[in-house]
Amino acid sequence: MKPANEDRARRWARLSETRDWDLAVVGGGATGLGVALDAAARGFSVALVESHDFAQGTSSRATKLVHGGVRYLAQGNVNLVREALHERAAMLSNAPHIAQPLPFVMPGYHWWERGFYGTGLKLYDALAGERGLGATEWLGSGQVRTLLPGVQPRGLWGGVKYWDGQFDDARYAVLLARTAAARGAVVLNHCAAVALQRRDGRVQGVVVRDAETGAEATLSARCVVNAAGVWVDTLRELDREAGAAPRKPLVAPSQGVHLVVDRRFLPGTHALLVPKTADGRVLFAVPWLGKLILGTTDTPREDLAREPQPFPAEVDFILRESARYLQQAPRREDVRSVWVGLRPLVRHDGEAGDTKALSREHTVLVSPGGLVTVTGGKWTTYRAMAEDVLDRCMAQGLLPRRPAGATARLQLVGAAPGRSLTAPPGEHLYGSEAAALRGLPGAEHWLWRDGDGGLSEAMVRFAARHEAARTVEDVLARRSRLLFLDAAEAGRLAGVVATILGDELERELDPAPFEALAARYTRLP
Repeated sequence: MKPANEDRARRWARLSETRDWDLAVVGGGATGLGVALDAAARGFSVALVESHDFAQGTSSRATKLVHGGVRYLAQGNVNLVREALHERAAMLSNAPHIAQPLPFVMPGYHWWERGFYGTGLKLYDALAGERGLGATEWLGSGQVRTLLPGVQPRGLWGGVKYWDGQFDDARYAVLLARTAAARGAVVLNHCAAVALQRRDGRVQGVVVRDAETGAEATLSARCVVNAAGVWVDTLRELDREAGAAPRKPLVAPSQGVHLVVDRRFLPGTHALLVPKTADGRVLFAVPWLGKLILGTTDTPREDLAREPQPFPAEVDFILRESARYLQQAPRREDVRSVWVGLRPLVRHDGEAGDTKALSREHTVLVSPGGLVTVTGGKWTTYRAMAEDVLDRCMAQGLLPRRPAGATARLQLVGAAPGRSLTAPPGEHLYGSEAAALRGLPGAEHWLWRDGDGGLSEAMVRFAARHEAARTVEDVLARRSRLLFLDAAEAGRLAGVVATILGDELERELDPAPFEALAARYTRLP
C-alpha cells in the first residue's frame, strides 16, 4: 500500500476503533482546525472530520489578509481590533513561511483623506503596541506613485502607508491539521458527520461516513463541537428533539467576490487599500503569489452553495472601482480567476437583511442537549475563537479544566523564515520541509512554471503523502493555489495531476470534474 493510503487507513482505524474521545469536532475550516489543535495541545483526545477538504469552504476563499481590521476601528470596535492585532502577531510568528507582514498604501484623492486616515492608523499602531509590524507614514504624491507603480496619478493628494499581514489561507489550514495530528489528534477530510449520537437527551458523539469507502463509524465523545462554518445550522437541526419546533437559523451568509489579474496592473510589493469607495465599500488590490487580487464584495445570499457564483453587479463593482484607482484599468478579459467565498455572519433573534448590520464577531452557543456550536469571526482570530470554544466547553462541564495559551507560541509544521508571499509560489512555501520535498520523485519535473517557482511533480506527490490530498481539486485548489491564480492553467494541468495523484493513491482519477470547475472560475457573469 502506498504511503498516502497507509496514512488514511491508519487514521480511519483510529477513528473507528477508539471507544471514547474527549472531543469530536465537525468542520475542517479555520475554526474547527484551531479548536482541534488547541485541544490536542492541552492533552485532550481529539477527532476532527471534514465532509469535503480542509478549508474547502470559506477558509480558502479569504482576501489573504492577516489583519486587525482597520474598518472595524472606524466603526469604533476597539476591542475587536485589539484582539485581532494580538492574534495577527501570533499567526505571523507561528508560520512565517506562509504568513508575513505586508505594507499597504491608502492613496488620497481628497485634501482631507491623508490626514484623516493617517490619524486613525496611528491609533491602529498604538493598539498594536510592541506587536506592531511597522510605523504608519504620511506620504506625498510622489512617494505614493513610487510605492504603488500603476496607481492613478490624476488628482492624487498623497497617501498613508501602514502595515498588516498576508498569508496563504488554505496552506495555513492544512498546516493546522498536520500540527494537530502531530499532537495526537485524528483529523480526516472527505469524511462527513451524518448523525449525532444521543443518550438520555444529551449529545454523546457523532456518526461519520467515509466519502471514499462509504464505511461508517460512531465516535463517542464527551463533547461535540459544531464548527461547520456557514453550514452549522444543518448540524444544529440534527440536534433538535423529535417534534420540537425548527430552530431559527444562526447564520446569514454573505458572499465576497475576488478577481485575480496579472501584476502588471499594480507592480511592486505594496497593497492598495481604498477604505471607502463611491458607494461606501472597501476595495483591496493585494499582490499575492505572483498575481494581484482585486476585491471584495459583501452581498447577502439565501443559499449555501459549495461553489457560489458571483453576481454581475459584484464583478462590475470591482472592475469599475479598480478603474478609478489604477492607471491601467483591468478589463473582463484580463481576469485570470474569479472566486467567491461565503462568510458566516451571525444573526441575532433571527434578523435578516443588510449584512453590514450583522455581527462580524464570533458566537459560541451550547444547546440544551450539549452540542457546542461556533460560527462567525474571521481567519485572523481563529486561535482566540478556539480558546473561547474550549473555555465554554469547560464551563459547561463537558471537558475538565485545563489552562489556555497552549497555542500562543506553538509553531506549525514546517515553520521557518520564508520568501515574500508576493512572489510566485514555489518550494519556499514548504519552509523547513523544502528539503524533504526535493527528495521526492519529480522534483525537477515542473508541470507549471512561473518565474523560478511553479508546480512540480514532487509537489503533487508531497500533497498526497503528507498533506492528505485525495482529489485533483485538493491539489490544484488548496495544496497548490493554481485554481485561484490562473484557472485556465489549472484546468490544463488536471489530466497530468490526475495521473500523478492516481499513482500515489493507487486508483484511477477522472480529471473531468476539476476541468469543469476550473472552467467556472474563468467565466464572469
